[in-house]
Amino acid sequence: MTTTPHHPIAIIGGGLGGLTLARVLHVNGIEAAVFDLDPSANARTQGGMLDIHEDSGQVALRAAGLYDEFRTLIHSGGQAMRIVDPQGTVHLAEDDGGTGGRPEVDRGQLRDLLLNSIPAGAVCWGKKASGARALGGGRHEVTFADGTTITTDLLVGADGAWSRIRPLISDACPAYTGISFVETDLLEADTHHPASAALIGGGFFICLGDHKGFLAHRETDGSLHVYTALTIGEDWPDGIDFTEPETAKKAVLAHFEGWDESLRALVADADGSVAPRRIQALPVGHRWDRVPGVTLLGDAAHLMSPFAGEGANLAMLDGAELGRAIAAHPGDTEVALAGYEQALFPRSEASATESAANSELMFGDNALRGLLTQFASHHQSAH
Repeated sequence: MTTTPHHPIAIIGGGLGGLTLARVLHVNGIEAAVFDLDPSANARTQGGMLDIHEDSGQVALRAAGLYDEFRTLIHSGGQAMRIVDPQGTVHLAEDDGGTGGRPEVDRGQLRDLLLNSIPAGAVCWGKKASGARALGGGRHEVTFADGTTITTDLLVGADGAWSRIRPLISDACPAYTGISFVETDLLEADTHHPASAALIGGGFFICLGDHKGFLAHRETDGSLHVYTALTIGEDWPDGIDFTEPETAKKAVLAHFEGWDESLRALVADADGSVAPRRIQALPVGHRWDRVPGVTLLGDAAHLMSPFAGEGANLAMLDGAELGRAIAAHPGDTEVALAGYEQALFPRSEASATESAANSELMFGDNALRGLLTQFASHHQSAH
């Protein structure tokens, strides 16, 4: 008879939040096991650029002892910003002077920094959680899709939007926000797509109008990553064959008749796959009653729309704060978790409120004017 492996601390999910927690625990001499659904560290690309905020992501990296290494990953010029209208007219263009508080880094490089900072073997790959149950006394059992199980004294759900750990403490489920993205890439943009490269500029690009638009980033590899945003029914992607890129492009561009050809080219000229993504969110202010031996961080705790740029930053801050709380209360996990959640709830509610408000601003009436007014007010308050 084989015995079920037991781990004092089990972190389900090896994203930025889970890895930050594991790192901060490691810095404080505490072991933790991380279980991730990917078959290996390099099984898939990790997404595009992230702006790492002074009051959240950077705080987490300092707690993890990785701030100096993080500074070497910053994408110079990535904080540049350009806002245009559907006719392609530029209304705001800002260069990156290197003094902004939200430097851009490649998500994959940031994840590698965290992954390489914890002990080899701390991450168990190919472990997709399928369910969890309480065993009593604050202990839990987690079952994985491969049929294996573990037990743990402290279970942390860092497993994203559709967390299998969340049902232990909350009945909340993500709901569709009314907005869907379609993601495309323009590879080697300066060489193969010079007009689009010139349009986007060196950093972040926004074009809004008529309850839709284009959001784009210049990536560290010289490509352009484009998010085409549509206010549309939740089932819209189901009627399109996204395995046929040219078919999918035509379906997307049908929503942009009359928009400037330079903007339509961001989709029409895209290389490779065309990927839909429904934007989901948990209820603003999501919280739960204290349940012994288990807690959540990141999207599992407070999934929100991406329109405040807070998701990854908050996940990392959650991981750092939880790690510090556990280290500060050796032998008293419940005090640590209660303190962590007491700070987590108002912090995440504030960011989710901002994300929801920005979503309404960006895809409501007079979006462009509202966004420009918001940027002007931010500048005034910054000076």
